[in-house]
Amino acid sequence: MLKHFLPDEHVKNIFAITPEQLKEKGIKGIITDLDNTLVEWDRPYATPKLIEWFDEMRKNEILVTIVSNNNEQRVRAFSDPLGIPFIFQARKPMTRAFKKALARMGIKREEAVVIGDQLLTDVFGGNRGGFHTILVVPVASTDGLVTRFNRKVERRILSFFRKRGMINWEDSK
Repeated sequence: MLKHFLPDEHVKNIFAITPEQLKEKGIKGIITDLDNTLVEWDRPYATPKLIEWFDEMRKNEILVTIVSNNNEQRVRAFSDPLGIPFIFQARKPMTRAFKKALARMGIKREEAVVIGDQLLTDVFGGNRGGFHTILVVPVASTDGLVTRFNRKVERRILSFFRKRGMINWEDSK
């Protein structure tokens, strides 16, 4: 059961993920979390660097869909100016929103990657759905109330993995 919480990859931030790397793996689409994955949970809009990253994905024909547990107002305000499709109130780790994102992008599961900052929602949901998962270090050191609880649980899971030699990155929350 705990293996469902183990990401396939771990990176410092979203910018460490390049279209070239994705294409080498046959990836055509990204299903990404929003808060603390792309920007801080309390930042309303994309940074210039993030806009460049989205543009680079577009130029390389990598589709992106934001899948967030947050409300419509929050996700729409972020996504609409960028022209990026989104699914709000996704209820991750349930897999329905991931499947919906796939259908919207018109790609197969093996052609998509799930990216997020949380083991209990993004990685667990992505792994349950059979996706390749990438865990990013959260962009903010603060979180909302529910996420703060999740982080405590995540630290225990990561400690378990570390003690068994299943992970070896140095900054595992």
